Amino acid sequence: MKMTVIGCGYLGATHAACMAELGHEVLGMDSDIDKVAILNSGRAPFFERDLDALITRHTTTGRLKFTASHQEAAAFADLHFIGVGTPQRPGSDSYDLSHLFDAALRLAPHLSTPAVIAVKSTVPVGTAPRLAELLQAAAPAGDQVEVAWNPEFLRESFAVDDTLRPDRLVLGFQNTHSWAESVLREAFAKIIDSGTATIVTDWATAELAKGAANSFLATKISFVNAMAEVCEKSGADVTKLADILGHDHRIGRHGMRPGLGFGGGCLPKDLRGFIARAGELDADQAVGILREADAVNTRRRRRVIDLAHQELGADLRGKRITVWGASFKPETDDIRDSPALDIAQKLHDLGAYVTVTDPQALDNARKLHPDLDYVQDLIAATEDADLVLHLTEWHVFTHIDPKRLATRTTSRKIIDARGTLDTDRWREAGWMIRTLGRPSQGE
Repeated sequence: MKMTVIGCGYLGATHAACMAELGHEVLGMDSDIDKVAILNSGRAPFFERDLDALITRHTTTGRLKFTASHQEAAAFADLHFIGVGTPQRPGSDSYDLSHLFDAALRLAPHLSTPAVIAVKSTVPVGTAPRLAELLQAAAPAGDQVEVAWNPEFLRESFAVDDTLRPDRLVLGFQNTHSWAESVLREAFAKIIDSGTATIVTDWATAELAKGAANSFLATKISFVNAMAEVCEKSGADVTKLADILGHDHRIGRHGMRPGLGFGGGCLPKDLRGFIARAGELDADQAVGILREADAVNTRRRRRVIDLAHQELGADLRGKRITVWGASFKPETDDIRDSPALDIAQKLHDLGAYVTVTDPQALDNARKLHPDLDYVQDLIAATEDADLVLHLTEWHVFTHIDPKRLATRTTSRKIIDARGTLDTDRWREAGWMIRTLGRPSQGE
């Protein structure tokens, strides 16, 4: 098939490359000409595991191309995926849909033949009818332009695999058994034929799917971190507690990892956007548990700062703190709502001298937090540190030999906010190590 992907950020570029991998001819479209040039050169303008290899492979064969022209995109195919960003509106928890509607308005005047617009962007429920009305009013093809909803469930650093081998495929339509459904079934034929669970539903249910899934995951993470607060007060070990709970098949261990909590461009935004939309629908009381999940997540960041005060004193001015991690999770350079950078900036604002190290995300971090110091080399970054904070669980941090750092730092103090360091190994090397949700040394 021929198809386009409108919006070639993290979601769109990944989807475009993966659809080419499935055998389709794909034209990615983005209004940022610099981004288009980078993609046409065979690489992504961001770091995502395995993605550059796919882009290189299919731009080389000609199966994958990128353009900045809406007119070219409209003429290329009758199936158009939209994967533009829907961030939070400034000063609000609600979604900003301006990029979505702008993309539709720019594409619509060039749609003179029947077309399917399949939206992957995360939106508040009720968006699909508005978008369909706008498209059909602006397109020469009128009501022959059909809108479908195809939410994504990507995990950063696993996005390629999640696209090619998803655990479920959701297709939402105004009317099932429509032309749009047959087009999308053909587009995803290899995935459907592989046995992937495929749920065909209405617009509203498909719109709710991503926000509901992320809200549930956020609640699960926040629940185990709420238990971590209780464990710290009682001297219990939250990691062992999570294992005990995880063996209950109704609960499961996957996704219930205690630590610093969630960040990134999806979970916080989708959780708050879901809450905001529920309020608009007069269902505010139904999502009280989600507001508490958000509050628990925020408290985890404050807890790390509290522990830093406990180790270094009430006055942090002049104290040297090394932060391991800038990205919100390992195997990505995404720093959106990064807990690590949020904590680093707050410690800097309290007067500490903060040095940040990360395998991939330092360039992005410098742009957003220019006041912090950045050192690429992990060992050099800990030079003369009064305290080390482990805030993103990259393997290079998890597997570092604590003896290598013993003579570098001013004092051997480390706070493991991700719970992935071997506490016995660090203590044997002479370090004081504090882990969220576990008893402190000597307790």
